[in-house]
Amino acid sequence: MQRIGFVVYPDFQVIGLAAATVFEIANLVAERPVYEVHTLSEAGGQVAASFGVTVESEPFAGGHWDTLLLCGGTDLPVASSGLVGYLQGQVGIVRRIASICTGAFILAQAGLLDGRRATTHWLTARELKDRYPAITVEEDRIFITDGPIWTSAGMTAGIDLALAMVEKDLGAGISRDVARKLVLYHRRSGGQSQHSTLLELEPKSDRIQMALDHARRNLTAELSVEELAEAARLSPRQFSRVFRAETGQSPAKAVEHLRVEAARLMLEQTAHPIEIIARETGFADRERMRKAFLRAFGQPPQALRRSVQAA
Repeated sequence: MQRIGFVVYPDFQVIGLAAATVFEIANLVAERPVYEVHTLSEAGGQVAASFGVTVESEPFAGGHWDTLLLCGGTDLPVASSGLVGYLQGQVGIVRRIASICTGAFILAQAGLLDGRRATTHWLTARELKDRYPAITVEEDRIFITDGPIWTSAGMTAGIDLALAMVEKDLGAGISRDVARKLVLYHRRSGGQSQHSTLLELEPKSDRIQMALDHARRNLTAELSVEELAEAARLSPRQFSRVFRAETGQSPAKAVEHLRVEAARLMLEQTAHPIEIIARETGFADRERMRKAFLRAFGQPPQALRRSVQAA
């Protein structure tokens, strides 16, 4: 039986505990009690989350653990000396120590991330890098595993991290079945971007959203301004003007970003050759895709694929 301890503290975000459901469902899928989940805090008893919800917890001294997962908070958390000392004392004793979202700041405060790769929510990643220069902060990752230390991005990324733990413990089949029962797409890879092009564009009108949806569904098409304008039910001239006003980009640049995002996902999640990925995402040839990746990421597709494989 693997004992999992979710570590909470005043003003933690309760959504971090959602990752506990992954281990609960894993027991059901495996048809045997693999995981035993507990909520822990420094003193035990009731701990208030950031939104006013309280949870009952056990004190740190209550047992031995296979895995500790540290929840994040809405503000950048500052750990008590007791919490820092406890985490430091668990190094080399527990198999895994992990943080969800801004919980990485507590691991950093305890010195557990020094000399390691780590990630956190993209809004606070630069702050983590500035405060703790001994950490190699990778700002645009869903989760990172560096030896026994795991870190994840924003709150829902904790579920991806938990699914990855189940996959490591019980295999990809169990992890996939857990994701299916939770009505989730099978876990995002650790190297996947935290950002979505469609979210970043944030069109204000349904017409521009219709054009972007059409582009995303038809990346292998030419996707000219005329075609997108027709999808938006606007004249080409009016469409170009409204599109730039709402998104801050030209239609051509937005389409390139959508293609880069789709190509990056294929690089991370498949073994398809670069030429196939370029064709399937509308770049037509390898060289056009390479130039688009250099503009977006500062490195070619092959380098991104190698970094994901290494992670």
